[in-house]
Amino acid sequence: MRVSVFDMITMQHLWSTPETRRIFSEKNRLQKWLDFEVALAATQAKLGIIPAAAAQAIAAAGDIELIDIEAVAEEVRRVKHTLVPLLKGMQKNLSKEAAEYLHYGATTQDVVDTGLVLQLREADAVYRRDLAVIGRELVRLSKAHRDTVMVGRTHGVQALPITFGHKCAIWLDELSRHATRLDQAGARVFVIMLVGAVGTQASYGASATEIEAGTAARLGLGATEISWAPARDRIAEYIMVLAMISATLGKIGNELFNLQSNEFAEVEEGFSEGKLGSSTMPHKRNPVAAENVAMLSRSVRQSASMMLEAMVQEHERDGIAWKSEWKAVPEACLVAGAIMFQAGALLKGLRIDKLAMERNIKLMKGYLLSERVMLELGERVGKNTAHEWLYEASMTGIEKGQSFDAALAAHPHIANAFSAEEIERLTQPGDYLGMTGASIDRVVAREEAAPWLQVQ
Repeated sequence: MRVSVFDMITMQHLWSTPETRRIFSEKNRLQKWLDFEVALAATQAKLGIIPAAAAQAIAAAGDIELIDIEAVAEEVRRVKHTLVPLLKGMQKNLSKEAAEYLHYGATTQDVVDTGLVLQLREADAVYRRDLAVIGRELVRLSKAHRDTVMVGRTHGVQALPITFGHKCAIWLDELSRHATRLDQAGARVFVIMLVGAVGTQASYGASATEIEAGTAARLGLGATEISWAPARDRIAEYIMVLAMISATLGKIGNELFNLQSNEFAEVEEGFSEGKLGSSTMPHKRNPVAAENVAMLSRSVRQSASMMLEAMVQEHERDGIAWKSEWKAVPEACLVAGAIMFQAGALLKGLRIDKLAMERNIKLMKGYLLSERVMLELGERVGKNTAHEWLYEASMTGIEKGQSFDAALAAHPHIANAFSAEEIERLTQPGDYLGMTGASIDRVVAREEAAPWLQVQ
């Protein structure tokens, strides 16, 4: 019976991707645990702690396909232990002598945490690839619409002119910082857990440091200087970075959702043949891609909140806080994978309606340029006086339904300060963009060659 959005075949595509479902599947989770056991045994054999033949046998048995997962699950329910039933299933494929050296000196959290880190590292490659897709699309849109003038809005209402390329370049700049955060977090997160029952490594004996370094190297992970069993900031940090990436993409999705409303109609997501907008209104072309990206972002942020709770651990190991990660981490990772994949597709198919943007700029009849007129007038009569005159002209003009240039010409003091030609020049939206173009150019030039955008 399927009860989760990640399992329902009619819904799972909205909440995850096939790649991330495989990475966080039960089979792959358990395989990562076996990978730990194989790497530990190989390292111990190399150091002469266990027989080489035992390590070889453990390696041969370290394939999840050789184990009956259903039988393991039944035994987990019976004995109330997460790992031991899997080890028993593995021992069935080992000689009695080799079985004695399986899981030699390790504790359950060593295996489970290292397995989780291996899953995160595998997912990290997918995230980086899909993040690069988003980044490249934003570079394309920033360049293509560098000079596409549109309304800039503050507090939800029209403010001053910007360009659509400027909006996209800001998103690109933000995602670039997230890519850096992923790089920085990797060194702290992709490390082994091999500390024993209370973090002292006593069960690993005098060779504990060598065992840790060797096992970590075989798994492609870093070693640590002290136990992190009760210090969950590593895992929390990674999920926090995913939450920040998701928040940025959620913001983009929400923005594109709003800009597709009929009242704005400045952008439109790709509309494929056969796509339905409504079961009762045949005309509708709903912004479902943008709204799904915005929706998914909320889920990741909630999982990140649970990870903060998991950081509050008791003593040397805490099952109450620790086990909450088993829900929060996979869910955050599945949804983060979905939001990155879907955001890339959304941006690839995005259509920009320049005529609608031009129409919306004219909606305020030129009043968008009040700041520009005030600053230039201020050079002649003083800023405060200019603000007072512009306020009078604007309020009167808006009440009478006049255009901005007509309102300026009707104000006696302003009409004396500016000629009709100057008023015409000062009320052109495309001429009041400040450093917009230069800012876009700087960001694009920097990011086009950035390593995070080269990931395929």
